[in-house]
Amino acid sequence: MRSSTTRKIQLLLAFAALAMLALSLGCRGFFVNPTLTGITVGPTATIQQGKTVQMSATGNFDDGTTKALGKGVFWSSATDTVATIDSTTGIVTGVSPGTSVITGALGSVSGTATITVTLANITAIKVTSTDTSIKYGSTEQFKATATANGQQVDVTNSVTWTTNPSSITDVSIDSSTGLLTTTSGGTTPVTFFVIATDSASGISGQESFTVTLQ
Repeated sequence: MRSSTTRKIQLLLAFAALAMLALSLGCRGFFVNPTLTGITVGPTATIQQGKTVQMSATGNFDDGTTKALGKGVFWSSATDTVATIDSTTGIVTGVSPGTSVITGALGSVSGTATITVTLANITAIKVTSTDTSIKYGSTEQFKATATANGQQVDVTNSVTWTTNPSSITDVSIDSSTGLLTTTSGGTTPVTFFVIATDSASGISGQESFTVTLQ
C-alpha cells in the first residue's frame, strides 16, 4: 500500500515537472527579443577647430521601445578633413571649417547627424559680393572671410547666413551657402543687410545690398 502511494506521488511529481517544462518552453516561444530597426544619432552640433563633442546613439526597436546603445556602435566621419571621430568611443574632433556627416552603425542599421566645424580664434568676419545690387529674378553669391590667427580664411560654408530685416518679400538667402535668390515680379526696390555669423564665437559681419526693379 505504501509502495502504491509512493508511486502515485512520483507520477504526480513527474507530471508537474513536465508541466513546468512545457510552460517554460511556451513562454520562451512567446516572448522574443525586439529587433533593432533604427538608430538616432546626436547631437547635431557646431564646434570650433580643436574642440571635441561626444556623440551618442539611441536604438529604436520594432516593439516601440528605445534604448541607449553603448559598446558595439561603429562610428565614422564622412569628411575626415573637417572632423575626425574615434570609431569606438564616438568622440568627434574638429579639424577645419566645414560640415561632416557622422554615422553610428550597429550591424546593418545606422543613423547620422551633422557636425559643423568653425574656425578658432576668429576676431572679425568680412562679407563681400560681386555686385552691390541686382534686379528681381537674379541671384547673388555672398562670401564670408574670417580673420583668425593673423590669417584670412574663407568661411562661407561654415557660417550662418541671414538678412536684416529677416523677412523680405521676394528675397531669400540660403542659411548654409550664402546664396541670395530673388523672384521675378518684385514691385518695390529694397535695401537690406546680408549677415554672416560664426555660431561658435558669435562674431558676425555684414554688407549692405539692394534689389532693384527690372
